[in-house]
Amino acid sequence: MEMEKIRWFFVISGFIINLCLGAIYAYSIISVHIMKLFKDVYGLNVTATEMQLPFIVFLLVFALTMPIMGKYIEKYGPRKMTWIGAIFVGLGWFLASFATSPLILIFLYGLIGGLGVGITYNCPIVTSGKWFPDKRGLAVGLTIFGFGFSAAIIGPLMDYLIAIFDAQITLKILGILFFIILLIFGSFLKFPSINWKPKGWEPIEMKKKLSIEFTKEEMIKTKSFYGIWITYMIGTLAGLMAIGVSKLVGLEVLANTGINEESFSAILTTLIIPFAACNGFGRPLFGWIIDKFIPMKVAILSFVLIFIASLIVFTNPASIIAYSIGFAILWLNLGGWLAIAPAVTASFFGMKDYARNYGVVFTAYGMGAIIGNILAGQAKDIFGTYMKVFPYVMALAFLGIIVAMVLLKPPKK
Repeated sequence: MEMEKIRWFFVISGFIINLCLGAIYAYSIISVHIMKLFKDVYGLNVTATEMQLPFIVFLLVFALTMPIMGKYIEKYGPRKMTWIGAIFVGLGWFLASFATSPLILIFLYGLIGGLGVGITYNCPIVTSGKWFPDKRGLAVGLTIFGFGFSAAIIGPLMDYLIAIFDAQITLKILGILFFIILLIFGSFLKFPSINWKPKGWEPIEMKKKLSIEFTKEEMIKTKSFYGIWITYMIGTLAGLMAIGVSKLVGLEVLANTGINEESFSAILTTLIIPFAACNGFGRPLFGWIIDKFIPMKVAILSFVLIFIASLIVFTNPASIIAYSIGFAILWLNLGGWLAIAPAVTASFFGMKDYARNYGVVFTAYGMGAIIGNILAGQAKDIFGTYMKVFPYVMALAFLGIIVAMVLLKPPKK
């Protein structure tokens, strides 16, 4: 078969790998059961902020590990690095079953699991980027579609397994399952030859394209880098905050309406499916959009949507419909930024040092995870409601529009 057809198999493999890695987005589902376990079995009264810490640490370690892995992916190849990451991902989920407190869960789940995802995450992304110089936004968007869509599959699977077994056995099963899948589909990843390009495709303005290759050291000296980093941080802050507390906010909305929590808890888990679908489809959707429009306009579109979603939820604290619409938009935009940022990094700074460049840009994702989830946890602990976090998100969305207009422009070397 021609390589133009075979290369789509790398996108499919990357999609399946990301289904395993993106299981972190189902944390709000299993955290409810883990919190109950800590209280009923170990006698701990755990706060909302304490239960967010394993999720925050997982995402932070993930974001900090990925930049370091860039040079190793180029040196050893995506296959070997995915195999190494598979060990840590599997261990993170498996060992989490032995946690007896949030502190231990931070180490077993947050640190080890986050390290595994950090090692693995960029492997399929870089692979797809190299095989699709002609459709990079779409290819990368489809590859990481699995990461966002994961909760739609893993969330119901978690509830099903917990109903049959319990939360601890479920974590063990998922750890073994993820390890096996990552080993199998990681073995399919490989880079094209250095001079390979799609048949009949020629880069537009080849000389101009070759002149915008930035090393990591050159990139961080540009205003464009800070434009990408700040807007990426704000975009992911809103989405990761929403993901971390989706079911918890839903339970709060139901309480405001007077509906019995136990009767509708399963419905809230079911809502994670369309939320995750929005997150997943946000990647190819915004990947397609970023291929068509300049980054500044796409970023502004995203921030306007985030502002509207936050306003809808905040002004309708007792409406399950408003909750569903608002959170669907927030999940969609998180998926969007995970396609926008890698595509803009490649467009602004080239592919020669892409693995390292995007690794540095991706630290914004970790910062977004920290700020977003601490804001949500503190809002609950201080004000007694998660709703108080949304005015802060609206203010940050407005700030993102300003930053995009001022800094999100192609760099000059």
